[in-house]
Amino acid sequence: MTTNFTPIDMQTWQRRDYFYYFTKMMPTGFNVNVDVDITASYDAAKAAGYRFFPVYLHLITRLISEQPEFMIAQRGEQLGHYDHLTPAYSLFHEDDHTISGIWTAYDTDLATFNAHYMADKERYSSQHGAVAKPDQPENAYMINMNPWLHFNNYTPLSFNGLPNYLPVIEAGKYVIENDRRVMPVSFTIHHAVADAWHVSHFFREVAASAEYARHLVKIERAVQTVFFFQNISDPH
Repeated sequence: MTTNFTPIDMQTWQRRDYFYYFTKMMPTGFNVNVDVDITASYDAAKAAGYRFFPVYLHLITRLISEQPEFMIAQRGEQLGHYDHLTPAYSLFHEDDHTISGIWTAYDTDLATFNAHYMADKERYSSQHGAVAKPDQPENAYMINMNPWLHFNNYTPLSFNGLPNYLPVIEAGKYVIENDRRVMPVSFTIHHAVADAWHVSHFFREVAASAEYARHLVKIERAVQTVFFFQNISDPH
């Protein structure tokens, strides 16, 4: 997909004052951790022959791309927003327990995206080092999954001092509760571009994504109605 960057007019941008406040007067970011019921999506993905991880990447990237405040970046001195993001994530190496960063080109079609993901995994899974796949696009955001730990708080910290307004998302190990698969999801964002309402809206959209899921997973030529990430509950 072609990536488009639309400049923001700071004179008319409704968030101008908030951006100034949270970057110049009180630089602030925040993190939200939510438990997500993935039972239906996990089972449907497996039944359709998909790995759950690329389905997770695809759904989250699609929902993020529906909220412009989560796609804001800075080119030089120009602030603007992309029309979609590219998921950047890590591959785990079983032989030495290290990780390597790669990315997969996003496509609105799950089958196409899944094919891209499987090709990237096949090509780069044996390449060690901090970065396995080069030429990461500028619209890449960080999204990962920690399958070894079920957490109630995960907060990534940046020490480079560079402006980063794209979200950071991390999922944890799911656990079985009352015959349901429950997975923690952490969402971190700069306060200059988004407030708690925007993140809460994102998780509401995750819970209400059944209509989108109707055409995601196709089983034996029939569209399977799948309810992705149902019944979200805040662990607190």
